[in-house]
Amino acid sequence: MKKIYYFPGLISAIIIPILFWYYISPHIDKTVYNIMDFGIPTKLSSERDINSKNSFESIRNWKYKKIKVISNKAKENSAFYVSEVKKLQKRNEKNTGIEFILDKNSTYGDFASLINDMAIARHETYGLDIEKTGHFFVPVIYKDPNAKVFKYECLLCNDNLTDYRDPTVMDKISDFINGEYYKTFFQNISKLPKGAFIIIFGFLLFLNISMLSIKERFQLSLK
Repeated sequence: MKKIYYFPGLISAIIIPILFWYYISPHIDKTVYNIMDFGIPTKLSSERDINSKNSFESIRNWKYKKIKVISNKAKENSAFYVSEVKKLQKRNEKNTGIEFILDKNSTYGDFASLINDMAIARHETYGLDIEKTGHFFVPVIYKDPNAKVFKYECLLCNDNLTDYRDPTVMDKISDFINGEYYKTFFQNISKLPKGAFIIIFGFLLFLNISMLSIKERFQLSLK
């Protein structure tokens, strides 16, 4: 009798478990996302909107130091812009600020660099004049030198703060022994897409065929 070798089934029995193990393993997205938080108020439509605290009109006529932002050069001049903002903070003069002049040739990178400069200088008040000039304004955050400082209760005192760290090989082995691995496995398998179950079914089918072919070959070798 002719011997039968079912190689596709044997290959599937080896490859499919590896693929299944790879896709069922927990995955942590370590991508670092950079987000700019920039609030834009509603368009002015009435006298009440113009006089509101969210409107730039109430501080438009302040004394602003004008600084021209050269196109595609904002990042190169970042240190200078930060120093100017810190000087503004140090002077602490009422109704003053800095006006960074942007034009039609300014890029998104220039705008992002200015916002980053505000974070470096730790200056939380700034805005983009969309209504008229399109310039980037940085008004002073005035601090009254005669203001009384109130002490507040520390809400985070005596708290336990922990940092997350990536699990080591020994941690994974410990989780495997303690049953955490099985818990994670069954939690993740329920989240698999429908296509994954087709792969599992195909694997079991090919495995069954492979076992039958091995059994048949073994029986033929005995005859």
